[in-house]
Amino acid sequence: MMGRIKGLLRIGTAQAIALALAVVLFVIAGVLVFQERSLRDDPALTNRAQLDETAQAGVVTVVTRGLTQVLSYDYTQPEATRAFADESLSGQAREQYDTLFASLAERAPGQQLTLSVVVQATGVRELTPDKATLLVFLDQTSSRAEDEEKSVSAAQLNVTAEREGRSWVITGLKPL
Repeated sequence: MMGRIKGLLRIGTAQAIALALAVVLFVIAGVLVFQERSLRDDPALTNRAQLDETAQAGVVTVVTRGLTQVLSYDYTQPEATRAFADESLSGQAREQYDTLFASLAERAPGQQLTLSVVVQATGVRELTPDKATLLVFLDQTSSRAEDEEKSVSAAQLNVTAEREGRSWVITGLKPL
């Protein structure tokens, strides 16, 4: 009889240990699921600016080329700049371009104005698969037929680019 009681106690103890182990594993699984969701939503982990050098280089190249072409202007070839804008700009950036260059197109022929832009430095602040925010430092040189000298001015822009299809398009320009 005593042996039977000890056997039942062993079975009961084994079941209690198995149940306790199952509860502990269930709690650990719940904690891991919660942490995974928290990490997935963490902006520091979704920002690929410092993690993906290839994606970073790609957006920098497109934005640098786009700004250089769109912000440069030759009064004898205004349609070239407009064609670059059609290719490189969208949304708010395109609206700003249209406003700025409508005024420029009126004045530039009489002044024989040319503008050229050189991007000096670009830093990617945020980068996701579909959107990028960049800080861009550029120099713009202007010359008029009446001036003997060229005028150089520096600018800093906060640039937003968004993926349209397989390429990046500049959608926001904010002078700093």
